[in-house]
Amino acid sequence: MTEVQSMRLNSKGQVTIPAALRARYNLHEGDEVDVVEEGGALRIVRVHGSDTRGQRLVRHMRGRGSAKETEHMSTEELMELLRGE
Repeated sequence: MTEVQSMRLNSKGQVTIPAALRARYNLHEGDEVDVVEEGGALRIVRVHGSDTRGQRLVRHMRGRGSAKETEHMSTEELMELLRGE
């Protein structure tokens, strides 16, 4: 079942997850969540375990690119690529 609840983005770019959904998914102040962009939509996913944000990002990105494209790049070239320069 798909449930839709509308929320307004505040000036800081934040949204409040409705109390009923926080209770249903046992979300509490201070809990960590990831926002995942998939297929033109955003999903809020609870973070489980003690992995750091960087470890989760690496796990998510693993296997999505080709090392052949970047294996001969310098560190500076890689940083420019990552920054979108």
